[in-house]
Amino acid sequence: MGKKVWMARALAVPSRLWLGGVISAHRDRQLITCLVQGIRRCAVSAALLVGVDGLASDVTVFRRVFRKPGPTGRRGRPRVRAEPGLLIGQVVTQDAQRRVVRVRRRAVQGTSTAIRAVLAATHRGTDINPADSERPKATFRSSLAPLARRGRAIAHTNAVLTAGMDLVGCTDNFCWVHASLRQLAPDGARRQWPERTPAMAAGLTDHCWTMSELLHYPVPLPI
Repeated sequence: MGKKVWMARALAVPSRLWLGGVISAHRDRQLITCLVQGIRRCAVSAALLVGVDGLASDVTVFRRVFRKPGPTGRRGRPRVRAEPGLLIGQVVTQDAQRRVVRVRRRAVQGTSTAIRAVLAATHRGTDINPADSERPKATFRSSLAPLARRGRAIAHTNAVLTAGMDLVGCTDNFCWVHASLRQLAPDGARRQWPERTPAMAAGLTDHCWTMSELLHYPVPLPI
């Protein structure tokens, strides 16, 4: 490829399900907008807790995408309003010598109390954790050769890198079990702590897929 590109990814933290990613030569608002629009199309409801990093455009884009016109009964274009239920928490980390030395958290939309209540209900602790985004980053770096540091394998086009990203993301969702997703089995079960994939945790499937099953799955064409 001969240049650097940015990869934006989204993850459903409770199930560890990879929601999608976008690759662009620039880390700008357009990159984040493409990603957030994909999340909005897949979301059943706008009642979500979103955790973002220190990039200012993240908050702006989520507020723009997750809004809808509010009818007023008057003539003219109605005023757009934020969809109810959306909570946004921001985590800004400060690094020194490749280590995180400071973490700042704040509630951008909604209250800190509401954010902590959602985290408690989903068993994700008491605060938005920056480590939630580090594990997927390590997974992609270890599984996709062009993302390795100082590696010799390069992707010559964005399309090749995007295809590799999609393959790793789908494999991680359906074929790779996560130790953090284990659940205590009922009495009498064969295994006390059966392992699950993110897709199993999200209720999308009831078993761990093989690579053959994933590659041969008939994907419906977009409408």
